[in-house]
Amino acid sequence: MRTRGTLRLATRGSTLARRQATLVKEALENHRYEVELVTVETTGDQIRDELIHRLGKTGAFVRELDERVLEGDLDGAIHSMKDMPTEQPDDLVTAAVPERGRPGDYLITPDGATLEELPQGATVGTSSLRRRAQLLSERSDLTVEPLRGNVDTRLEKLLAPSLQAEHEERSEADKERKGNTGDEDFEPEFDQTADEWFDGLSELEKQALGREVETEYDAIVLAQAGLERSGLDHYVDSQELPTGTFVPAPGQGALAVTATDGETAAEIQSAIDHPRSRVETTVERTVLAELGGGCIAPIGIYGILQGEYVHAAVSVFDRDGEESVAATRDLPVEDHATAAREFAQDLADRGAAELIENARKETESESEPSQEDQPEGK
Repeated sequence: MRTRGTLRLATRGSTLARRQATLVKEALENHRYEVELVTVETTGDQIRDELIHRLGKTGAFVRELDERVLEGDLDGAIHSMKDMPTEQPDDLVTAAVPERGRPGDYLITPDGATLEELPQGATVGTSSLRRRAQLLSERSDLTVEPLRGNVDTRLEKLLAPSLQAEHEERSEADKERKGNTGDEDFEPEFDQTADEWFDGLSELEKQALGREVETEYDAIVLAQAGLERSGLDHYVDSQELPTGTFVPAPGQGALAVTATDGETAAEIQSAIDHPRSRVETTVERTVLAELGGGCIAPIGIYGILQGEYVHAAVSVFDRDGEESVAATRDLPVEDHATAAREFAQDLADRGAAELIENARKETESESEPSQEDQPEGK
C-alpha cells in the first residue's frame, strides 16, 4: 500500500464543474484522503460561441485534463461523464463512478408553463442535438435556438426579457405615482416601488435584469443534475421531462474520475466507486461506442438496474426529430457489456446507423468554411 499523499485532481473551471469536483473531493476526504483540486482550461471552455457539435473534436471538455494526468502532473481528473469520449488512451482508466445524480432533463420557463402549454411557435433554447430532436419530435411547431454558457448564464438569458419588461412597467408606475402625490383618490398600479421590487429579487434575477440578450426564449432545457448541483433549482420554475420520451444522454448526471491504471486508480475506486452507477453508465456508453455518433448525432441512451437486468432504452433521431429508431431491452447484469453491444448492433441494423451517418454528414457540411470564411493568406 502506498503512503498516502495529497491527491491532486484536475477539474474544469466553471462554477458547475467546481461544484461537482467538490462533491468528489468531499467523498474522498470522508475516506481520509487529502485532495487538492487543480483547475485546467479546456478547448470547450476557450471556444465559448461554438455549438458543442461544431467544436471540431470529440472530448473538447476533457482532453486537456486527461493529458495532465497522463503526463504525470496530476493524479486524476474529474469529468461529467456525458462529456467523455467513449475511447480512452490505453494507460487511462475510469477509476471511479460516484453515485449518479438525477439523469433527466428539466424544461424551465419564466412562468412555470409546461411543454404542452408553450404557445405556438415558442422559442426554446438548447445547444444539444438530442434535446432539439426530442423537442421537435413532440412539438414540431417549436423554434429551437442555440444556447450556451454556464447554468446561471443560461437562466439569466431566459429570465431577462420578462424581468426587464416588468421593471420598465414599475418604473413608469413610479413616475405616475410621483405625479399624483397630492391626489387622495389615486390608486397606484403596484404596491411596491421599482426599488422595493428590485430589493426583493434573488441574486440570479438581479443579474438577469442587467443582461443584454439577443434571443428571447420562452423556455430552455437543462440537465436535472446540473441545475440541482448549481444550487439554482429553487429560484426557477421547472418541469421534469419524462425519460421515456426525452431519453437522457448516455452518462448524464454521472461523474467520472479518470486516472492512470495502477495503485492510485485502485484506491480511488475502492473509496468512492458506486457499482450500480458504474453498471448503468457502462451499458449506456457501450451502446454509444457501438453506434458511434458522439456529439454529432441526436442519441438518447438510459440504463436502469432492475434486479438481475439492466433495462436499457435507446432513441436515435434525425436532426429535426422527424425520423427515429427507438427500442428498449432488458440486458442481463452478469454480461451487460456484451449484451449492450448486441443491442446496439440490432439498432444499427434497424436504421440507427443510417440516421447517425446522415447526422455526421450534416455536421461535416456545417463545419466546412465557405470561401468568405477562409482566413486571408491561407
